Amino acid sequence: MQPRNMSMSGVVDLAAVKAAGEAKAKAEQARAEAARQGGAGAVAPSSLVIDVDEAGFESDVLQRSAEVPVVIDFWAEWCEPCKQLGPLLERLAQEYRGRFVLAKIDVDANQMLMQQFGVQGIPAVFAVVAGQALPLFQGAAPEAQIRQTLDQLVQVAEERFGLTGVAVDADASAEEAAPAAVPEGPYDALLEAAVHALDAGDFGGAAQAYKNVLSDDPGNTEAKLGLAQAELLGRVKDMDPPKVRQDAADNPADVTAQIAAADLDLVGGHVEDAFGRLIETVRRTAAEDRDAARVRLLELFEVVGPDDPRVTAARSALARVLF
Repeated sequence: MQPRNMSMSGVVDLAAVKAAGEAKAKAEQARAEAARQGGAGAVAPSSLVIDVDEAGFESDVLQRSAEVPVVIDFWAEWCEPCKQLGPLLERLAQEYRGRFVLAKIDVDANQMLMQQFGVQGIPAVFAVVAGQALPLFQGAAPEAQIRQTLDQLVQVAEERFGLTGVAVDADASAEEAAPAAVPEGPYDALLEAAVHALDAGDFGGAAQAYKNVLSDDPGNTEAKLGLAQAELLGRVKDMDPPKVRQDAADNPADVTAQIAAADLDLVGGHVEDAFGRLIETVRRTAAEDRDAARVRLLELFEVVGPDDPRVTAARSALARVLF
């Protein structure tokens, strides 16, 4: 699975010399006005990650992008890859200490913003720099590649737009860094190790950590969900998406091709497409082929979660084609 536009080549194309010059001038005017009014001052670390809706987009993103790059994370509660990417981006926002601000947008509640940015699947990550929208990547990605993208983003923001970020209040940081102690559960260390492995792109290591939990506690919900996610990300990591999709389109009877395409669908946030593809494959196959498609569909149900209404609907559809 290779995230799109990770090289940030799109930034150079979109921020053409004239547009960059105009945006930089606007940013400088905004900073001068802020300085005239006494300056914005240092911000608390908690303000580096914000939830944004359509009503606040103008002030929280567009206006703010005149002083600091704003990275936008389009997500949804039902999107399992989003649940891995979101916390990673939040951690990096704190680590970069004001070099960018992270704006989280729930696509279910903000369909208009999703359409305006042309989001085709989630998670999808964009940036707004001095009012200029820049596509970064779509889908899950290893932490090393995300860091590389963010490094290039802050460099472009500083060199082309003159944005150096915002100052962070160290005193507020110290206060926020001291949460109340929470007793550790018996598997917290293993689960934390699994999350770190996922963040590092070590999907095999993450899967093994989750298996270690399940060997002692087979009913551990967090470990079962994490294992399903790690195995899915491991399967798609080295895929060539255009080739996989072309193979599936050219060979509708090829169960292996349909299963691979369904994995890509789910990682890209196209849950119903993934389920529908496999249900149709189950319907028109038999014996081992049918069972392979059915088993993979059940695995994808684990990734999305049993309480998701789309899983409930897909289970009913699967039962109809099986019986």
